[in-house]
Amino acid sequence: MSYYVYILSNKRNNVLYIGVTNNVERRVGEHKSGLIDGFSKKYRTHKVVYAEEYSQVEDALAREKQLKGWTRAKKEALIDTLNPSRRDLAEE
Repeated sequence: MSYYVYILSNKRNNVLYIGVTNNVERRVGEHKSGLIDGFSKKYRTHKVVYAEEYSQVEDALAREKQLKGWTRAKKEALIDTLNPSRRDLAEE
């Protein structure tokens, strides 16, 4: 089984949300539809701008925690390595 650490952003790319899932399609769909109350729904972070895959849930959770502890600038630099234009990776 695969586990994913992902970063979502909003339309204006000024808000970031970091999460973990074992079913990225389902989870992103939940974010996009606004089914789950919370940060993502409130700030409309519906665009996948970054994702990493892990084979062990412990590794994915550790990476999520690490990323959440980073500064905004460091998170932005990480996103830039994969997706500098901030396109929605879920649409590809």
